[in-house]
Amino acid sequence: MELRHLQHFVAVAEDQHFTRAAERLMVSQSGLSASIRALERELRAPLFVRTTRRVTLTEAGRALLVEAERILAQVRSAHEAVAAVQGVLRGTLALGTEQCIAGVHVAGLLAAFRRRHPDVEIRLRQAGSGALAEEVAAGRLDLAFAYRTQTDTDQPRSVPLTSEPMTVLCHPSHRLATAGAALTPDDLGGEVFVDFHPGFGPRRATDAAFAAAGVRRTVALEVNDVHSLLDLVDENLGIAVVPRHFRHKRPALTALPLKGTGEAEYETVALLPPETATSPAARALVTLLGTLGTGGPAPPHDGAHPS
Repeated sequence: MELRHLQHFVAVAEDQHFTRAAERLMVSQSGLSASIRALERELRAPLFVRTTRRVTLTEAGRALLVEAERILAQVRSAHEAVAAVQGVLRGTLALGTEQCIAGVHVAGLLAAFRRRHPDVEIRLRQAGSGALAEEVAAGRLDLAFAYRTQTDTDQPRSVPLTSEPMTVLCHPSHRLATAGAALTPDDLGGEVFVDFHPGFGPRRATDAAFAAAGVRRTVALEVNDVHSLLDLVDENLGIAVVPRHFRHKRPALTALPLKGTGEAEYETVALLPPETATSPAARALVTLLGTLGTGGPAPPHDGAHPS
């Protein structure tokens, strides 16, 4: 099995199209097809279901994709490690982040990183914490800034960034705002909620807090960006439970403390692959993160919640 065969396979899996994958790889379509056929012969299993419109992975193909991405990530890390020993940081930094993540100014961090390491290509992907953890574990991301709950024991290694309590946001004319007191999940049981999709950190933190309190809630208005959430609350269409720093994004809204959730907090971390698979670029970014006033990275945690 040759590395180029795995590279070709991953490209076709990502594009779901032989012609587009061949153009991206700058190889002929016939050569790409031959490479995939050689891989299928060696593995004695079809990897794709081919139609006139696109190609999809077979069960064997899905199994191979996980391992192929991990192998290629390790090969890339090996090349970058050799370059780092020679005193030059090259390659690619693939970073993931949730939007409006607490504890790190992502744009400023990347700008500082680029100034120090101009030969490293930066790639950024924004997604929910659940998806980001999967991509770090699969080797598709070098690291990610994400949220973790106290029950997330299967996540990659983590470097704590910050933690903060959750806060209730509502319209100033809402009955909760006029009460002006700290609230418990029981106080919010019958409310209409605005929240993110289930894979996003704030949604996971709120779900965990209400589950810990034994209170069921229904999210009626589900969004995937912070501004839409704030707009809906601003129109008094529902309330939101969010990390405390969100209140500064829309000062006109009323922010009330949420109590009675035990130890539930919004904790953000940098997620990293195993030490042996962490790229030099990722290590350099974590080191830089500690020098820019974030309090410095603590020792990574291997799946366990920080004490």
